[in-house]
Amino acid sequence: MSETGLNMSRRIRRTPYTDKVEIHGVRGFSVVNHMLLPKAFAATVEEDYWHLREHVQIWDVGCQRQVEIKGPDAARLVQLMTPRDLRKAHVGQGMYIPLIDENACMLNDPILLKLAEHHFWMSIADSDILLWAKGLALGLGLDVSIDEPDVYPLAIQGPKAVELMSDLFGNTIRDLKYFHFDTFDVLGTPQIIARSGYCKQGGFEIYLKGWHLGDKLWDLIWKAGKDYQIEPGCPNLIERIEGGLFSWGNEFTRDNNPFECGFESFCYLGDDIDYFGKAALQKIAHDGHHQELRGVTFEGDKTPPCGKPFPVTTPDGTNIGQITSGIYSPRLQSNIGISMIPKPLWQVGTPVVVHTPDGYSRRGLVSNLPF
Repeated sequence: MSETGLNMSRRIRRTPYTDKVEIHGVRGFSVVNHMLLPKAFAATVEEDYWHLREHVQIWDVGCQRQVEIKGPDAARLVQLMTPRDLRKAHVGQGMYIPLIDENACMLNDPILLKLAEHHFWMSIADSDILLWAKGLALGLGLDVSIDEPDVYPLAIQGPKAVELMSDLFGNTIRDLKYFHFDTFDVLGTPQIIARSGYCKQGGFEIYLKGWHLGDKLWDLIWKAGKDYQIEPGCPNLIERIEGGLFSWGNEFTRDNNPFECGFESFCYLGDDIDYFGKAALQKIAHDGHHQELRGVTFEGDKTPPCGKPFPVTTPDGTNIGQITSGIYSPRLQSNIGISMIPKPLWQVGTPVVVHTPDGYSRRGLVSNLPF
């Protein structure tokens, strides 16, 4: 048993950067896609939050596994997996896409990278999409190859990320549009860098191809970042909730559909493209959905950690949902959280009560996202 509380084995994979984050004092790990994800460095999540908002951080997000789909039928398979219309996607573009099953249930919400006309990566959240894609391809007899490539993202996040990355890779990196990517020379090798990240402070993700380059890339970024007060970091819960960034497995699961998650703009319902779950999604669009993700602000002292969801009720005690991610925001000077709220109570300003594990019932209000 390690100090992190995880019983390490080959089933929980390290990343090319794990040695480095251990040297830099990681205080614990989570597991995403069967791979380690650092969960804390700074003494407090608030300290980490303020640093992320003001400076630049380096994040080991090698757990963002890529599902690589390539071959003559690659574009067809990718379109069958998502209700988002991909016909206008171009090489060099990343797209946020909901993945749904035959019942229009959410399976994942990856970033799709179009590397070539018949070559895609899906940078996935924490679920086994590789196996789903393989099953679809085999069942339909599609001419594609599907694999998990030797690719390990490293994120550079924060307002000083642009200056740091342009120092290292040239001023052309400033021209990258959000979610777009290009190939840059990194340690003498061609590597994909995208303007993206699980953060609203701006930044980039280097999709490093080649495990053996992990230490060298970390050291390259770290040395150049000293001029910008770089620190090791990880997705910050305060910043994530404030920014309305959802987490598959927390805010939504396979029990939810895209409309409940606020993904209606990513759902094409016309007859001229096809995808699994289309009939079910059309029915939901016709009948209406009955709950939707919303923010919740709630009173009292700093909320305890949200290790288990906090029940949410109406003021008269009727259960209406649960806070799936919650924390105190020092910037907003309020406790904040995300919850699936039923219609019509999802209207902004609706009074609710949040029941936290310290035994308190805290008055709250439904809020828009992001906060």
